[in-house]
Amino acid sequence: MNNYKLTILYDGTNYSGWQYQKNSVSIQHIISEAINKIINEKINLIGSGRTDAGVHALGQVANFLSDKVLNCNSFKYSLNAVLPKDIAVNRVESVNKNFHSRFDAKKRTYIYLFSKNKSPFYDLYSYNYKPIFDYDLSKMNDVSKLLLGQKDFSSFCKKKSEVENKICNLTEIKWYRKNDFIFFLITSDRFLHGMVRTIIGTLLETAKKNFDKDFLQSIIESKDREEAKEAVPAKGLFLFKVRY
Repeated sequence: MNNYKLTILYDGTNYSGWQYQKNSVSIQHIISEAINKIINEKINLIGSGRTDAGVHALGQVANFLSDKVLNCNSFKYSLNAVLPKDIAVNRVESVNKNFHSRFDAKKRTYIYLFSKNKSPFYDLYSYNYKPIFDYDLSKMNDVSKLLLGQKDFSSFCKKKSEVENKICNLTEIKWYRKNDFIFFLITSDRFLHGMVRTIIGTLLETAKKNFDKDFLQSIIESKDREEAKEAVPAKGLFLFKVRY
């Protein structure tokens, strides 16, 4: 049995997210169907993690097992020729048969993009939220550090989350500005459903009201999604990198 690892980019605008869903079109489904068409074999495509509807990826990782021996470069070319224009495979690698794109992942990094000016070229990939450009990013970085480390993130995930374990280990969190854009970067061993966008929305509210760390700490300790603030739109969020 052969194991193939894919590094994938996609525009999530027109999809229900990564994972298969009934009565909707997912990234996982589209790529799986394309692979089936090329190698004439039903495969199980495993992603490094879910991305929600409307979320994009610059470095999603997936793998599948196959009886076929594939030329990775030729297969990548064929796959990109079949896939729609909003999905692309950047790399195909033959890996150890025990490699699992989800369970073997050590860290996952997301970035979120805010744009200062309205633009038809950035609208699908950033949140045009002008107030943030008047916030003190230095203070936001200081307050955000409270989320670092191993914590229970129940307050920041969707109430109907299927996962019982809400403990995540955040190792990196940062706000920074470049010209007319502000970037938010976050790295953790794992993320819960809706977690990143809810964290961002809560940190925005913290900055808007000029709250301190005590405000954020009380939300963490409550373990109650209703205590956290509204999630930001999905369109500004990108799965940036998965580390193994």
